Amino acid sequence: MALETLTARAEVLIEALPFIQKYRGHTFVIKYGGSAMDDEQVVERLLGDIVFLEAVGINPVLIHGGGKAITAKMREAGLKTKFVNGLRVTDEQSIRIVEEVLDREVNPHIATKINEFGGNAVGISGRRIFTATKLPPQTDGKEMVDLGFVGEVSAVNSGEIERIVAAEKVPVISPIAVGEGVTLNVNADIGASAVAGALKATKLIFVSDVPGLMRDPAEKESLIPAVNAQMIATLIADRVIDGGMIPKVESAMKAIERGVGKVHLIDGRVAHALLLEIFTNDGIGTEITA
Repeated sequence: MALETLTARAEVLIEALPFIQKYRGHTFVIKYGGSAMDDEQVVERLLGDIVFLEAVGINPVLIHGGGKAITAKMREAGLKTKFVNGLRVTDEQSIRIVEEVLDREVNPHIATKINEFGGNAVGISGRRIFTATKLPPQTDGKEMVDLGFVGEVSAVNSGEIERIVAAEKVPVISPIAVGEGVTLNVNADIGASAVAGALKATKLIFVSDVPGLMRDPAEKESLIPAVNAQMIATLIADRVIDGGMIPKVESAMKAIERGVGKVHLIDGRVAHALLLEIFTNDGIGTEITA
């Protein structure tokens, strides 16, 4: 290997060093979802990044999605998928599928992969972490729709997470909750925000299939690298932030209100997106601050 190549690699490590020193011992909550979970190679790169964080002394806490896998399983069962305001309508049969897919397929798969890469992960059902209340009927056009077994997080068992982190392991948490004696489906963005707030995490990082906040989604150069609460209000009013990005950004702001340092929106399809955002001066996504 050429000396120039080796030198370039060493320079990358030197650039990362101040960030490693700064964040050693800090907790980062990472929410992983969207179509970035569909490609196994993309998944493995991200999980390798998480193992790197663990290795340099950062405490990653992972909350995962699994919506497409749930939709596929529902289709196999002859069930139709319906969303209202970005939330899946979840009847009694659907919640059984949601729990099966998230807790017995997606969650153990992610934890196993982290361990295969030399990390130390523990898969946890969100039922052990989240308490939720059933959401009231939601407006869908001119009608009100009962979402069924869908909940809003009301409490987080942060002690369980802190015990796992103290044992130098990576908690991998599914987005389901217990409430009123039943299992409730919860939005993973909202769940991650609640966990980050409960832990007073240094960072909450949303890893999905979009580069961040864009002034024009069709134009790569329109990425907004940094925003604050006042700018977000303006961007929503101007409909620059619209659709499914609104609840994600609202979750980000709630996390900051609860004491989280910064929130990042990054594209998980980019190779080593997590490391590029955390350990380089420029980053690759959108950073949200108070």
